[in-house]
Amino acid sequence: MNRPAHNPWKTAVLAGMASYLDAAVLVTAGIALVLYRPALGISDVELGLLSSLLTFAFAIGALLGGRLGDRFGRRRVYTVTLLGLVAATAVLALAVNSAMLFAGVVVAGFAIGADLPVSLALIAEEAPEGRQGKFVAFSAILWLIGIYGSTGMSAAVGGLGADGGRIMFGLITVVALVVLVLRMTMPESPEWTAAKTAARHANRDGERIDLESLRRLLRPPFVLAVAATALFYTVWVIASNTIGQFSTFLFVRLADVSVQATGLFKLVNIPIGLLCGWLFMRAVDTRRRYPWFVFGAVVQVVAFGTPLVFGPHLWTLLVMTYGFSMGAAFAGEALYKVWSQELYPTLLRATAQGTTIAVARVIAAVVAIFIPALATRNPTALFALVTSCVAASSAVGLLWIRRLPKAESDATAASYARMTPWTSPES
Repeated sequence: MNRPAHNPWKTAVLAGMASYLDAAVLVTAGIALVLYRPALGISDVELGLLSSLLTFAFAIGALLGGRLGDRFGRRRVYTVTLLGLVAATAVLALAVNSAMLFAGVVVAGFAIGADLPVSLALIAEEAPEGRQGKFVAFSAILWLIGIYGSTGMSAAVGGLGADGGRIMFGLITVVALVVLVLRMTMPESPEWTAAKTAARHANRDGERIDLESLRRLLRPPFVLAVAATALFYTVWVIASNTIGQFSTFLFVRLADVSVQATGLFKLVNIPIGLLCGWLFMRAVDTRRRYPWFVFGAVVQVVAFGTPLVFGPHLWTLLVMTYGFSMGAAFAGEALYKVWSQELYPTLLRATAQGTTIAVARVIAAVVAIFIPALATRNPTALFALVTSCVAASSAVGLLWIRRLPKAESDATAASYARMTPWTSPES
Protein backbone atom coordinates (compact mmCIF):
# COMPACT_ATOMS: atom_id res chain seq x y z
CA MET A 1 0.00 0.00 0.00
CA ASN A 2 1.40 3.41 -0.95
CA ARG A 3 1.50 5.90 1.89
CA PRO A 4 0.96 9.67 1.48
CA ALA A 5 3.99 11.89 1.07
CA HIS A 6 2.92 14.68 3.44
CA ASN A 7 3.96 14.88 7.08
CA PRO A 8 2.34 11.98 8.99
CA TRP A 9 3.34 13.48 12.35
CA LYS A 10 0.99 16.41 11.79
CA THR A 11 -1.85 13.94 11.34
CA ALA A 12 -0.69 11.90 14.33
CA VAL A 13 -0.74 14.98 16.57
CA LEU A 14 -3.98 16.60 15.40
CA ALA A 15 -5.96 13.37 15.01
CA GLY A 16 -4.35 11.94 18.14
CA MET A 17 -5.75 14.85 20.13
CA ALA A 18 -8.98 12.83 20.12
CA SER A 19 -7.26 10.56 22.64
CA TYR A 20 -6.06 13.55 24.65
CA LEU A 21 -9.59 14.96 24.80
CA ASP A 22 -11.05 11.54 25.63
CA ALA A 23 -8.80 11.24 28.68
CA ALA A 24 -9.10 14.90 29.65
CA VAL A 25 -12.90 14.83 29.65
CA LEU A 26 -13.02 11.52 31.51
CA VAL A 27 -10.58 12.54 34.24
CA THR A 28 -11.80 16.12 34.52
CA ALA A 29 -15.37 14.92 34.97
CA GLY A 30 -14.25 12.59 37.77
CA ILE A 31 -12.44 15.44 39.54
CA ALA A 32 -14.70 18.39 38.75
CA LEU A 33 -17.88 16.59 39.77
CA VAL A 34 -16.33 15.96 43.19
CA LEU A 35 -15.51 19.67 43.39
CA TYR A 36 -19.06 20.58 42.31
CA ARG A 37 -20.69 18.37 44.94
CA PRO A 38 -20.96 20.86 47.84
CA ALA A 39 -22.06 23.80 45.69
CA LEU A 40 -24.56 21.93 43.52
CA GLY A 41 -25.63 19.31 46.05
CA ILE A 42 -24.63 16.24 44.02
CA SER A 43 -25.33 12.96 45.81
CA ASP A 44 -23.36 9.69 45.48
CA VAL A 45 -26.15 8.33 43.29
CA GLU A 46 -26.07 11.37 41.01
CA LEU A 47 -22.29 11.18 40.83
CA GLY A 48 -22.52 7.58 39.70
CA LEU A 49 -25.25 8.40 37.17
CA LEU A 50 -23.28 11.31 35.69
CA SER A 51 -20.18 9.16 35.30
CA SER A 52 -22.27 6.37 33.81
CA LEU A 53 -23.99 8.71 31.35
CA LEU A 54 -20.62 10.08 30.20
CA THR A 55 -19.42 6.57 29.41
CA PHE A 56 -22.73 5.50 27.85
CA ALA A 57 -22.87 8.56 25.61
CA PHE A 58 -19.28 7.89 24.59
CA ALA A 59 -20.28 4.38 23.55
CA ILE A 60 -23.18 5.55 21.39
CA GLY A 61 -20.98 8.21 19.83
CA ALA A 62 -18.26 5.67 19.00
CA LEU A 63 -20.76 3.30 17.40
CA LEU A 64 -22.35 5.96 15.19
CA GLY A 65 -19.21 8.00 14.57
CA GLY A 66 -17.20 5.00 13.45
CA ARG A 67 -19.84 3.96 10.94
CA LEU A 68 -20.30 7.50 9.63
CA GLY A 69 -16.54 7.89 9.30
CA ASP A 70 -16.33 4.81 7.08
CA ARG A 71 -19.30 5.90 4.99
CA PHE A 72 -18.77 9.65 4.59
CA GLY A 73 -15.11 10.24 5.39
CA ARG A 74 -12.90 11.03 8.36
CA ARG A 75 -12.83 14.80 7.93
CA ARG A 76 -16.58 15.44 8.10
CA VAL A 77 -17.01 13.46 11.28
CA TYR A 78 -14.11 14.86 13.27
CA THR A 79 -15.15 18.42 12.42
CA VAL A 80 -18.73 18.04 13.63
CA THR A 81 -17.73 16.14 16.76
CA LEU A 82 -15.27 18.81 17.90
CA LEU A 83 -17.92 21.49 17.48
CA GLY A 84 -20.15 19.48 19.79
CA LEU A 85 -17.36 19.01 22.32
CA VAL A 86 -16.60 22.73 22.45
CA ALA A 87 -20.27 23.49 23.17
CA ALA A 88 -20.65 20.71 25.75
CA THR A 89 -17.57 21.54 27.82
CA ALA A 90 -18.55 25.21 27.82
CA VAL A 91 -21.91 24.20 29.33
CA LEU A 92 -20.15 22.08 31.95
CA ALA A 93 -17.85 24.97 32.83
CA LEU A 94 -20.84 27.28 33.33
CA ALA A 95 -23.15 24.73 35.02
CA VAL A 96 -25.23 26.05 37.90
CA ASN A 97 -27.49 23.02 38.41
CA SER A 98 -27.68 19.28 37.86
CA ALA A 99 -29.67 19.63 34.61
CA MET A 100 -26.79 21.50 32.95
CA LEU A 101 -24.35 18.87 34.18
CA PHE A 102 -26.42 16.02 32.76
CA ALA A 103 -26.84 17.79 29.40
CA GLY A 104 -23.16 18.68 29.13
CA VAL A 105 -22.00 15.20 30.09
CA VAL A 106 -24.20 13.51 27.48
CA VAL A 107 -23.10 15.76 24.59
CA ALA A 108 -19.43 15.69 25.61
CA GLY A 109 -19.43 11.90 25.87
CA PHE A 110 -21.12 11.49 22.50
CA ALA A 111 -18.72 13.93 20.80
CA ILE A 112 -15.47 12.38 22.00
CA GLY A 113 -16.85 8.89 21.37
CA ALA A 114 -17.67 9.71 17.75
CA ASP A 115 -14.31 11.40 17.21
CA LEU A 116 -12.05 8.66 18.57
CA PRO A 117 -12.44 5.71 16.12
CA VAL A 118 -12.41 8.02 13.11
CA SER A 119 -9.29 9.86 14.22
CA LEU A 120 -7.42 6.65 15.04
CA ALA A 121 -8.27 5.22 11.63
CA LEU A 122 -6.93 8.39 10.01
CA ILE A 123 -3.62 8.08 11.91
CA ALA A 124 -3.13 4.50 10.72
CA GLU A 125 -3.98 5.42 7.13
CA GLU A 126 -1.51 8.33 7.08
CA ALA A 127 1.38 6.54 8.84
CA PRO A 128 4.45 5.30 6.93
CA GLU A 129 4.36 1.64 5.86
CA GLY A 130 5.60 -0.65 8.63
CA ARG A 131 5.31 2.03 11.32
CA GLN A 132 1.55 2.23 11.75
CA GLY A 133 1.77 0.79 15.25
CA LYS A 134 4.23 3.45 16.35
CA PHE A 135 2.06 6.30 15.10
CA VAL A 136 -1.13 4.88 16.59
CA ALA A 137 0.71 4.26 19.87
CA PHE A 138 1.66 7.94 19.89
CA SER A 139 -2.04 8.70 20.39
CA ALA A 140 -1.81 6.75 23.65
CA ILE A 141 0.91 9.14 24.83
CA LEU A 142 -1.48 12.02 24.11
CA TRP A 143 -4.10 10.06 26.06
CA LEU A 144 -1.69 9.93 29.00
CA ILE A 145 -0.95 13.64 28.67
CA GLY A 146 -4.69 14.25 28.85
CA ILE A 147 -4.81 12.33 32.11
CA TYR A 148 -1.76 14.03 33.56
CA GLY A 149 -2.81 17.48 32.42
CA SER A 150 -6.13 17.12 34.18
CA THR A 151 -4.66 15.70 37.36
CA GLY A 152 -2.00 18.42 37.34
CA MET A 153 -4.70 21.05 37.01
CA SER A 154 -6.51 19.50 39.95
CA ALA A 155 -3.38 19.98 42.06
CA ALA A 156 -3.36 23.65 41.09
CA VAL A 157 -7.07 24.45 41.39
CA GLY A 158 -8.40 21.66 43.63
CA GLY A 159 -8.51 24.02 46.58
CA LEU A 160 -10.87 26.42 44.78
CA GLY A 161 -13.94 24.19 45.06
CA ALA A 162 -16.49 24.50 42.26
CA ASP A 163 -14.49 27.30 40.63
CA GLY A 164 -11.63 24.85 40.20
CA GLY A 165 -13.93 22.49 38.32
CA ARG A 166 -15.06 25.34 36.06
CA ILE A 167 -11.45 26.22 35.24
CA MET A 168 -10.72 22.59 34.32
CA PHE A 169 -13.69 22.28 31.96
CA GLY A 170 -12.95 25.73 30.52
CA LEU A 171 -9.41 24.66 29.63
CA ILE A 172 -10.76 21.67 27.70
CA THR A 173 -13.07 24.02 25.79
CA VAL A 174 -10.10 26.16 24.72
CA VAL A 175 -7.97 23.16 23.71
CA ALA A 176 -10.82 21.62 21.69
CA LEU A 177 -11.40 24.90 19.88
CA VAL A 178 -7.71 25.20 18.95
CA VAL A 179 -7.62 21.60 17.70
CA LEU A 180 -10.75 22.22 15.63
CA VAL A 181 -9.15 25.21 13.89
CA LEU A 182 -5.93 23.32 13.18
CA ARG A 183 -7.76 20.23 11.91
CA MET A 184 -9.43 22.35 9.26
CA THR A 185 -6.04 22.41 7.49
CA MET A 186 -6.01 18.60 7.15
CA PRO A 187 -7.22 16.91 3.94
CA GLU A 188 -9.38 13.81 3.74
CA SER A 189 -7.62 10.46 4.13
CA PRO A 190 -6.25 9.45 0.68
CA GLU A 191 -6.49 5.77 1.63
CA TRP A 192 -10.16 6.12 2.55
CA THR A 193 -10.85 8.11 -0.62
CA ALA A 194 -9.21 5.46 -2.81
CA ALA A 195 -11.02 2.60 -1.06
CA LYS A 196 -14.38 4.35 -1.33
CA THR A 197 -13.83 5.13 -5.01
CA ALA A 198 -12.92 1.53 -5.75
CA ALA A 199 -16.03 0.31 -3.92
CA ARG A 200 -18.27 2.67 -5.90
CA HIS A 201 -16.76 1.55 -9.19
CA ALA A 202 -17.36 -2.07 -8.24
CA ASN A 203 -20.97 -1.43 -7.28
CA ARG A 204 -22.80 1.85 -7.86
CA ASP A 205 -25.43 1.04 -5.22
CA GLY A 206 -23.86 2.84 -2.26
CA GLU A 207 -26.40 1.61 0.30
CA ARG A 208 -25.89 -1.97 -0.82
CA ILE A 209 -22.14 -1.52 -0.40
CA ASP A 210 -22.67 -0.23 3.09
CA LEU A 211 -24.90 -3.12 4.14
CA GLU A 212 -22.51 -5.65 2.67
CA SER A 213 -19.58 -4.10 4.54
CA LEU A 214 -21.49 -4.44 7.81
CA ARG A 215 -22.25 -8.09 7.02
CA ARG A 216 -18.54 -8.72 6.55
CA LEU A 217 -17.98 -7.83 10.20
CA LEU A 218 -20.34 -10.65 11.14
CA ARG A 219 -18.42 -13.28 9.16
CA PRO A 220 -14.97 -14.83 9.66
CA PRO A 221 -12.29 -13.66 9.98
CA PHE A 222 -13.57 -10.26 11.10
CA VAL A 223 -16.23 -11.51 13.52
CA LEU A 224 -13.48 -13.22 15.54
CA ALA A 225 -11.46 -10.00 15.62
CA VAL A 226 -14.51 -8.01 16.74
CA ALA A 227 -15.33 -10.51 19.48
CA ALA A 228 -11.76 -10.68 20.74
CA THR A 229 -11.03 -6.96 20.79
CA ALA A 230 -14.44 -6.19 22.27
CA LEU A 231 -13.86 -8.67 25.09
CA PHE A 232 -10.33 -7.41 25.76
CA TYR A 233 -11.34 -3.77 25.81
CA THR A 234 -14.53 -4.33 27.81
CA VAL A 235 -12.92 -5.98 30.80
CA TRP A 236 -9.88 -3.69 30.66
CA VAL A 237 -11.90 -0.48 30.43
CA ILE A 238 -13.95 -1.40 33.53
CA ALA A 239 -10.71 -1.22 35.51
CA SER A 240 -9.43 1.78 33.57
CA ASN A 241 -12.69 3.68 34.02
CA THR A 242 -12.62 3.00 37.74
CA ILE A 243 -9.19 4.53 38.19
CA GLY A 244 -9.81 7.24 35.59
CA GLN A 245 -13.18 8.48 36.80
CA PHE A 246 -13.10 7.52 40.47
CA SER A 247 -9.49 7.58 41.68
CA THR A 248 -9.98 11.03 43.22
CA PHE A 249 -13.18 9.77 44.85
CA LEU A 250 -11.30 6.72 46.19
CA PHE A 251 -8.47 8.82 47.66
CA VAL A 252 -10.92 11.25 49.26
CA ARG A 253 -13.42 8.74 50.66
CA LEU A 254 -11.20 5.73 51.47
CA ALA A 255 -7.87 7.34 52.40
CA ASP A 256 -9.09 10.74 53.67
CA VAL A 257 -6.84 12.66 51.24
CA SER A 258 -7.85 16.05 49.84
CA VAL A 259 -8.51 16.62 46.14
CA GLN A 260 -5.53 18.94 45.91
CA ALA A 261 -3.16 16.47 47.60
CA THR A 262 -4.42 13.69 45.36
CA GLY A 263 -3.55 15.77 42.31
CA LEU A 264 -0.04 16.33 43.66
CA PHE A 265 0.49 12.61 44.28
CA LYS A 266 -0.63 11.85 40.75
CA LEU A 267 1.96 14.18 39.24
CA VAL A 268 4.47 11.37 39.80
CA ASN A 269 2.59 9.52 37.07
CA ILE A 270 3.84 11.94 34.42
CA PRO A 271 7.42 10.66 34.04
CA ILE A 272 6.30 7.06 34.60
CA GLY A 273 3.60 7.13 31.94
CA LEU A 274 5.56 9.09 29.35
CA LEU A 275 8.64 6.89 29.68
CA CYS A 276 6.57 3.70 29.37
CA GLY A 277 4.60 5.14 26.45
CA TRP A 278 7.84 5.99 24.67
CA LEU A 279 9.17 2.44 25.25
CA PHE A 280 5.94 0.99 23.85
CA MET A 281 6.23 3.16 20.73
CA ARG A 282 9.71 1.75 20.12
CA ALA A 283 8.60 -1.85 20.66
CA VAL A 284 5.14 -2.05 19.14
CA ASP A 285 6.23 -2.72 15.52
CA THR A 286 8.88 -5.26 16.55
CA ARG A 287 9.14 -8.71 18.09
CA ARG A 288 9.43 -7.05 21.52
CA ARG A 289 5.71 -6.16 21.54
CA TYR A 290 4.53 -9.25 23.41
CA PRO A 291 7.29 -9.61 26.02
CA TRP A 292 6.47 -6.02 27.01
CA PHE A 293 2.78 -6.94 26.99
CA VAL A 294 3.42 -9.70 29.53
CA PHE A 295 5.36 -7.26 31.71
CA GLY A 296 2.54 -4.72 31.56
CA ALA A 297 -0.08 -7.34 32.30
CA VAL A 298 1.70 -8.54 35.43
CA VAL A 299 2.25 -4.98 36.69
CA GLN A 300 -1.44 -4.13 36.22
CA VAL A 301 -2.58 -7.17 38.18
CA VAL A 302 -0.15 -6.39 41.02
CA ALA A 303 -1.24 -2.74 41.02
CA PHE A 304 -4.92 -3.47 41.55
CA GLY A 305 -4.17 -6.47 43.75
CA THR A 306 -2.28 -4.37 46.30
CA PRO A 307 -5.32 -2.56 47.81
CA LEU A 308 -7.25 -5.83 47.48
CA VAL A 309 -4.77 -7.69 49.68
CA PHE A 310 -3.70 -4.91 52.06
CA GLY A 311 -6.80 -2.73 52.09
CA PRO A 312 -7.43 0.81 50.81
CA HIS A 313 -4.79 3.03 52.40
CA LEU A 314 -2.84 5.93 50.99
CA TRP A 315 0.20 3.80 50.12
CA THR A 316 -1.83 1.00 48.50
CA LEU A 317 -3.82 3.47 46.41
CA LEU A 318 -0.53 5.06 45.32
CA VAL A 319 0.82 1.63 44.30
CA MET A 320 -2.39 1.08 42.36
CA THR A 321 -2.11 4.47 40.64
CA TYR A 322 1.56 4.27 39.70
CA GLY A 323 1.48 0.58 38.81
CA PHE A 324 -1.51 0.95 36.56
CA SER A 325 0.11 3.88 34.78
CA MET A 326 3.14 1.72 34.05
CA GLY A 327 1.35 -1.48 33.08
CA ALA A 328 -1.38 0.11 30.98
CA ALA A 329 1.21 1.55 28.60
CA PHE A 330 2.10 -1.97 27.44
CA ALA A 331 -1.08 -3.98 28.03
CA GLY A 332 -3.99 -1.59 27.72
CA GLU A 333 -5.50 1.18 25.63
CA ALA A 334 -2.51 1.68 23.33
CA LEU A 335 -2.29 -1.94 22.24
CA TYR A 336 -6.05 -2.16 21.78
CA LYS A 337 -5.87 0.83 19.41
CA VAL A 338 -3.05 -0.77 17.43
CA TRP A 339 -4.90 -4.06 17.11
CA SER A 340 -8.02 -2.22 15.99
CA GLN A 341 -6.15 -0.75 13.01
CA GLU A 342 -4.33 -3.96 12.06
CA LEU A 343 -7.23 -6.39 12.07
CA TYR A 344 -9.66 -4.62 9.70
CA PRO A 345 -9.57 -3.24 6.12
CA THR A 346 -9.99 0.48 5.41
CA LEU A 347 -13.75 0.69 4.91
CA LEU A 348 -14.44 -1.38 8.05
CA ARG A 349 -11.74 0.04 10.31
CA ALA A 350 -13.61 2.85 12.06
CA THR A 351 -16.87 0.85 12.11
CA ALA A 352 -15.23 -2.11 13.80
CA GLN A 353 -13.42 -0.01 16.37
CA GLY A 354 -16.51 2.10 17.01
CA THR A 355 -18.46 -1.10 17.62
CA THR A 356 -15.98 -2.56 20.09
CA ILE A 357 -15.61 0.78 21.88
CA ALA A 358 -19.41 0.99 22.14
CA VAL A 359 -19.73 -2.49 23.62
CA ALA A 360 -16.99 -1.81 26.15
CA ARG A 361 -18.20 1.63 27.19
CA VAL A 362 -21.86 0.60 27.55
CA ILE A 363 -20.90 -2.19 29.93
CA ALA A 364 -18.49 0.12 31.75
CA ALA A 365 -21.25 2.71 31.99
CA VAL A 366 -23.52 0.24 33.76
CA VAL A 367 -20.74 -0.76 36.13
CA ALA A 368 -19.88 2.90 36.83
CA ILE A 369 -23.32 3.49 38.34
CA PHE A 370 -22.41 1.25 41.26
CA ILE A 371 -18.72 2.12 41.74
CA PRO A 372 -19.11 4.98 44.30
CA ALA A 373 -21.54 3.03 46.47
CA LEU A 374 -19.50 -0.19 46.16
CA ALA A 375 -16.28 1.63 47.07
CA THR A 376 -17.89 3.07 50.19
CA ARG A 377 -19.71 -0.05 51.38
CA ASN A 378 -17.45 -2.91 50.22
CA PRO A 379 -14.06 -1.75 48.89
CA THR A 380 -12.73 -5.32 48.94
CA ALA A 381 -15.34 -6.35 46.36
CA LEU A 382 -14.45 -3.35 44.21
CA PHE A 383 -10.74 -4.15 44.13
CA ALA A 384 -11.46 -7.83 43.51
CA LEU A 385 -13.55 -6.78 40.50
CA VAL A 386 -10.91 -4.55 38.91
CA THR A 387 -8.09 -7.02 39.60
CA SER A 388 -10.08 -9.77 37.90
CA CYS A 389 -10.76 -7.48 34.94
CA VAL A 390 -7.11 -6.73 34.18
CA ALA A 391 -6.23 -10.40 34.61
CA ALA A 392 -8.96 -11.39 32.14
CA SER A 393 -7.91 -8.76 29.57
CA SER A 394 -4.33 -10.03 29.75
CA ALA A 395 -5.44 -13.59 29.07
CA VAL A 396 -7.56 -12.53 26.07
CA GLY A 397 -4.70 -10.54 24.57
CA LEU A 398 -2.09 -13.26 24.96
CA LEU A 399 -4.13 -16.32 24.14
CA TRP A 400 -6.50 -15.01 21.48
CA ILE A 401 -5.86 -11.63 19.87
CA ARG A 402 -2.16 -12.11 19.18
CA ARG A 403 -3.00 -15.17 17.07
CA LEU A 404 -5.49 -13.40 14.79
CA PRO A 405 -4.34 -12.53 11.23
CA LYS A 406 -4.00 -8.97 10.04
CA ALA A 407 -6.47 -7.79 7.43
CA GLU A 408 -3.92 -6.49 4.94
CA SER A 409 -2.34 -9.76 3.83
CA ASP A 410 -3.42 -13.37 3.49
CA ALA A 411 0.16 -14.36 4.15
CA THR A 412 -0.09 -12.91 7.64
CA ALA A 413 -2.44 -15.66 8.78
CA ALA A 414 0.14 -18.28 7.88
CA SER A 415 2.86 -16.31 9.65
CA TYR A 416 0.86 -16.36 12.87
CA ALA A 417 0.76 -20.14 12.78
CA ARG A 418 4.56 -20.23 12.56
CA MET A 419 5.12 -17.72 15.37
CA THR A 420 7.07 -18.77 18.43
CA PRO A 421 5.64 -17.65 21.80
CA TRP A 422 7.84 -14.52 21.81
CA THR A 423 7.54 -13.28 18.24
CA SER A 424 4.95 -11.28 16.33
CA PRO A 425 4.08 -10.72 12.67
CA GLU A 426 5.88 -7.38 12.80
CA SER A 427 9.29 -8.99 13.43
